[in-house]
Amino acid sequence: MERNANCISKLERMKQALQHAEPDRVPISDFFWGGFLKRWREELGLAPDADIYRYYDLDWINVNPNMDPHIQPFEILRSDETEITVRTGFGATIRKKFDQPMPSFAAFDTDTIDKMRAFQFDDPADQRRYLARGDDQINGVGDGFARDTAPYVERVDSVWEDFPVFGGVCEAHEMLWRIIGSENALMWMAEYPDEIERFAERLHAFNLGIVRSQIQAAAGRLDGMVVWGDVAYKKGMLFSPAFWRRVFKPGVKAIIEECHAHGLPVIYHGCGNSRKIFEDFIEIGVDAYNPLEFKAGMDAVELRRQYGHRIGFCGNMDVQLWSSATKEELKAAVLTKLNAAKGGGFIFQSDHSVPSNVPGASYDYVVRLVREYGRYPLQLGEYDLPDLD
Repeated sequence: MERNANCISKLERMKQALQHAEPDRVPISDFFWGGFLKRWREELGLAPDADIYRYYDLDWINVNPNMDPHIQPFEILRSDETEITVRTGFGATIRKKFDQPMPSFAAFDTDTIDKMRAFQFDDPADQRRYLARGDDQINGVGDGFARDTAPYVERVDSVWEDFPVFGGVCEAHEMLWRIIGSENALMWMAEYPDEIERFAERLHAFNLGIVRSQIQAAAGRLDGMVVWGDVAYKKGMLFSPAFWRRVFKPGVKAIIEECHAHGLPVIYHGCGNSRKIFEDFIEIGVDAYNPLEFKAGMDAVELRRQYGHRIGFCGNMDVQLWSSATKEELKAAVLTKLNAAKGGGFIFQSDHSVPSNVPGASYDYVVRLVREYGRYPLQLGEYDLPDLD
């Protein structure tokens, strides 16, 4: 199996952008809600199984392995035609209503400090995570619901010929809240900081094992890695920057070093406004930060002014605007945002993922704008910002 010439061009485009060189054009891709995909297909008159990545020939794609601490089938606690409640390999009880975009977390098996101390992980190198079908929380319970997910290596192979493929791993806080719940995570950081730190060290080891094992399983078919790690909300950090630096930063640094040792760039996905630790992300070698939520005060143009080309940016298209703006408003927003792509270091995407309230025609229009005006050298006309040249 060999990659086609178009995929090789996309890979070179991504590499140059992430190395802060100007490729032929600004890369573009995204993450999509199932409700949006259904709407997009219907509004554009496409087949029910139309693949948006292939339709627009997008520039990269993410594939995640089974990261559940315990490799096991979902335990079905309740199920009917409208919803399902399951217990997952994280020990989380999750209720998924099929007509709503995201699930709700109802309970966590690990609900005391003693249970957290005693928590055991299945081997991150267990080949069932990479070579076998099965249930897992990250791939199965989210915007949609799916069981018996195809093996990781098969999902990588199914897109490798046509797209640059980025694997995925959660950092310690992203794992922590999925195991003990967000409320306990924040409360126990205050009440039992040393216990949380010790558990985070165990999470670091597990996550690093996931990175190493998926790189090995993919056998040269990965082109980068996404680190999933929400540590902020709309107005700032979920906890103090000092606590993040002491407890969570070392694990992220170790993941990045492992990826870089294999020649894989790292895109860190963190929702909310994490500007207080941006210098830390630069220090530990994050290649690009995603999704840069505009609604949380993150603006790629202003960030470029502040940080120059010490870090790349991936995202930042305001989905709230995208959902309701006219073509003229969309054009102004897109072309202004493309100023952040001067000199490379920018991948155009939404500021989180594309939700159901974005019209299919609006998404289509923005992709075509980026393809037209995102060619280097950039010609942004009245939206050009000279101070970013």
